[in-house]
Amino acid sequence: MGYLSKGEWHEGWYDTRRTAGEFVRAESQFRGLVTADGTSGFRSEPGRYHLYVSLACPWAHRTIIYRKLKQLEDVISMSVVDPVITEGGWAFRDGFSDAVNNFTWLREAYTRTHPEYSGRVTVPVLWDKQTQRIVNNESSEIIRMLNSEFNAFTAVKTDFYPAALRNEIDAINAFVYERINNGVYKVGFAGSQRVYESAVKRLFDAHDEIEARLDHSRYLVGTAPTEADWRLFTTLIRFDAVYTTHFKCNLKRIEDYPNLSNYVRDLYQQPGVAGTVNLDHIKRHYFLSHRHLNPSGIVPLGPLLDFNRAHDRDRFVRQAVRKTS
Repeated sequence: MGYLSKGEWHEGWYDTRRTAGEFVRAESQFRGLVTADGTSGFRSEPGRYHLYVSLACPWAHRTIIYRKLKQLEDVISMSVVDPVITEGGWAFRDGFSDAVNNFTWLREAYTRTHPEYSGRVTVPVLWDKQTQRIVNNESSEIIRMLNSEFNAFTAVKTDFYPAALRNEIDAINAFVYERINNGVYKVGFAGSQRVYESAVKRLFDAHDEIEARLDHSRYLVGTAPTEADWRLFTTLIRFDAVYTTHFKCNLKRIEDYPNLSNYVRDLYQQPGVAGTVNLDHIKRHYFLSHRHLNPSGIVPLGPLLDFNRAHDRDRFVRQAVRKTS
């Protein structure tokens, strides 16, 4: 994995020596917004925007789920990069292609937008075909745009960020991002034993808190899946397959938590979601891209995971029926 410095590509991993062994994620730099009325400078229009994603990346996975759930496949096109990051970064090769710009490397989208760009090249990327530039590369903002700004072009009006629940969603998002979404990376990329042990304890303490929360509610906020659930889901679906071993997050598996494991299966079994999960891409990406963590390059065959198994989360529906009867 490398980075761009003033538009020039350099190989190099995150240097945790500068941060006392802690992994520090850089802020996304492209923060333009697509709006239905176009006041932002980017008007929502069918066929105008394109998503660059990796099926392996949890951050990109959020946007893939929203594109599917909001039935925006014919409104926003999408290109998938090769799951394995090489010295040149995310790439289109071996059957993975970019039909919009014919890029070979995703970094070309960054330098076309800003020739002097300095920073990491990440997915997802929301690209504007009209102005030939990146609009946004921050997943949390892209999913909000997909949630509401393209409603004129889809029959699905489901709101995953309803006004009445926004304060609660924002609060749980902040906790989940710091302690779980980014928490697994703080564990996996820790540069010292001290930092690792501190990070892994914070991660599993957070799991315990969410496990307890899910004992009283089917979803994190409200009675239907919201943004908070989809942001957590993309980390949990990767946890036992990758983070437990590759990132040494091995105090417990998600399968060891009764509520979390049933909750993951509940979300996985929501219409359309299973098709967005590609465990082959996920495992090949992590085990082959982070060769300093896995020098042999061996991709494990297991674990055997069945997300189609029955879950018990509809017990909350039955409880609600009993209370009203």
